[in-house]
Amino acid sequence: MEAGTPAPRRPVCAGMDEARPGEIVVFWARSLVTCDGCGEDLGRGALIRLQERQAFCLECADLDHLVFLPSGDAALTRRASKCSGLRAVVVRWATARRRYERQGILVEEEALARAEEECLGDVGAREARRARDAERRERLDREYVARFSAALRDRYPGCPPGEEQGISEHACRKSSGRVGRTAAAKSLDPVAIDLAVRAHLRHAWTRYDELLMANWDRDAARVEIEGEVEEVLERWKAPAAST
Repeated sequence: MEAGTPAPRRPVCAGMDEARPGEIVVFWARSLVTCDGCGEDLGRGALIRLQERQAFCLECADLDHLVFLPSGDAALTRRASKCSGLRAVVVRWATARRRYERQGILVEEEALARAEEECLGDVGAREARRARDAERRERLDREYVARFSAALRDRYPGCPPGEEQGISEHACRKSSGRVGRTAAAKSLDPVAIDLAVRAHLRHAWTRYDELLMANWDRDAARVEIEGEVEEVLERWKAPAAST
């Protein structure tokens, strides 16, 4: 983080609303930051998680599948936070006030959609959802996603119907830097497809998010659920007719 900006020693930042015990806190960097996980220069305004005096980008912190909900709509924030199994508070250092201030939260996309459904009486929430959906459609490269999805289905014929589409859309989202945007993935390299599937299984088919919410170290959490991932992979590799 930038010089003069203190790094908190616990995930409750002085000057911001008191976080719940064990709540994940993500920092909005005001200066140039390099990820200690992947070594990527994140630039200004990056969202990072601090662990053991190191800064990690959201991808390395396994939070990149979450979406940002800015502060401002208390009802929407409350409902989205309640619906999301994995979530994080986003804070930023305010120089004038010399304290961290809450900027919003990171929540699962499905949780945000559900919260917006519950707030449909609010015109602002409906407009926000339409804008978000339009942005999502724009950043998806449909043709590439379709090819990636077909290759995934060929490699994992036992994958539940339709699930390959969600995996491909997440992995291949434009400008995301995820595995689906690499040269290997664009050539439909099986290794890249395997990485995308494993990432999905960790979050959607195992206790991984629960362990992260319990403040497990990422590497330890991955070791803990590796057996669960391998079990699902073996089932998905089997022909659909035999499942």
